[in-house]
Amino acid sequence: MKSIFLKYEETTTKKINPFMERRILTHSEQLMMVEVTLKKDGVIPMHNHVHEQMTHILTGTYEFEVDGKQMILAKGDTAYMPSNVFHRVTCLESGTFIDVFTPARKDFL
Repeated sequence: MKSIFLKYEETTTKKINPFMERRILTHSEQLMMVEVTLKKDGVIPMHNHVHEQMTHILTGTYEFEVDGKQMILAKGDTAYMPSNVFHRVTCLESGTFIDVFTPARKDFL
């Protein structure tokens, strides 16, 4: 059985590119929580995946496009990306958000 508790300082950050860092907060086979830090002008390009995804904005401002619909999201806002739906993110103001995936993104591990 995987640990029930995980201290933040026990997790590590992975630099994805000059604009983006990712920290796996916790995961099981069916669920994953990830902290993403994105700098201004950073882009997560249009993509899709089999995983369902929810994103909760902690800080910063972002333009999300999900299934052809665009919305500016900031602190406290949330987005839902269904399985296989194309989506992208453009960072307008540097910040951090939490992504939750089901099933877990094994490609992140």
